[in-house]
Amino acid sequence: MAKELKTNAMRILDKQKIPYELITYECDEFIDGLHSASITGAPVERSFKTLVVQGKSGQYYVLVIPIADEIDRKAAARAVGEKSIEMIHVKDITAVTGYVRGGCSPIGMKKQYPTYIQETAKQFDRIYVSGGRIGTTLHLETEALCRVSRGHYADLVVKQDQ
Repeated sequence: MAKELKTNAMRILDKQKIPYELITYECDEFIDGLHSASITGAPVERSFKTLVVQGKSGQYYVLVIPIADEIDRKAAARAVGEKSIEMIHVKDITAVTGYVRGGCSPIGMKKQYPTYIQETAKQFDRIYVSGGRIGTTLHLETEALCRVSRGHYADLVVKQDQ
């Protein structure tokens, strides 16, 4: 039986003895988080995407937000302590993170960037995030993700009309 190739995210979780469920699905190219959740059966409200932004200072930041939400750039900039932030260009994702678009995990990037998790994640014991490769999702304890990514909770998303 072929051994599953581990991503940096999985190796770090294994090394720190943090349990996770690995979910894989067939996918050869980028699909958005909503489609990934549909394929895997992961609940949309518990599924989070990983975005990388750059502050006016030049510092990179990792933002983990619900897949159906959009970044509130002003709120996120305030949360990370910058005047403004911009999404990094798609062409720069691999160089900055070591991951590819659609397979960017908040765990195990090339460098440990300051990481911020949407505060609503705290309402769930476990959430779903990218496993570090297209077609790979990790289901793990929210607090474990926060610890291993050295994350901070913050309000990062555009408020939905109630």
